[in-house]
Amino acid sequence: MPLTLQTCATADAAGAALSSDAAARYLGGGTLIVRHANEGDVSFSRYVRSTDPSLSAITVEGGRVTLGASVTMGRILADKRLHCLADAAHAVGGPAIRNMATVGGNLYAPAPYGDLGVALLALDATVAIGGKTLPLEDFLRDRDTVHARSVLTAVSFALPADGALRFLKVSRVKPKGVSVVTIAALLDERNGTIDSARIAYGCMADRPVRAPAVEAALAGRPRTADGIGDALAVASDGMEPVTDAIASAWYRAEVLPVHLGRLLLA
Repeated sequence: MPLTLQTCATADAAGAALSSDAAARYLGGGTLIVRHANEGDVSFSRYVRSTDPSLSAITVEGGRVTLGASVTMGRILADKRLHCLADAAHAVGGPAIRNMATVGGNLYAPAPYGDLGVALLALDATVAIGGKTLPLEDFLRDRDTVHARSVLTAVSFALPADGALRFLKVSRVKPKGVSVVTIAALLDERNGTIDSARIAYGCMADRPVRAPAVEAALAGRPRTADGIGDALAVASDGMEPVTDAIASAWYRAEVLPVHLGRLLLA
């Protein structure tokens, strides 16, 4: 089946093109959708892309960051203002992939991909989509249903304090293997105690998810081996890890507490 390409001047026009054609797919960086086409996926016959300059904008103002959906991992790494996302952006493939993979595409990527989305979820990010602003957590929940044929235009989050965001990707092949498990933790510590925590996982569901049981167990506890013990005990509570060629659900659940502990105590 031949593939056609439609280029739209605005994100709204691209959204309209997508919603009017079930055989159309949005083309951002193309690191996943083009591979699907090359591997014989015939469920779509048209790429839709947008040259809207706002999609490529990076704004840091008043302690808040806004990333256009077409911003690449490479640009995040090159911008010193975004050092809090450097580890997560660097976890996405090798240099060639990072120069193509986009923020928006990463948020639509199914497990075991979507490493940046894990960090953004821990940062309590919001997304702009369909003329609305939504918490990232709500977008991810309805990503493949309500928002499947919409164009995500931007992601926004408050800059964390230095060192507050911790990120870890565990993979079998270094340096650019796909994830066995990904963990991001945003910690607010005061007087040696964790006042609050936001914990997000990748590969513990088919999309990035929060770990509310861990967050509750960390609150008010010191960041010591004893202090995080209860949190590690409930590390996989409520999770539905994926099984794929990289690892089984059982394996992911088994190694999760080990890597969560290492991340928290690092």
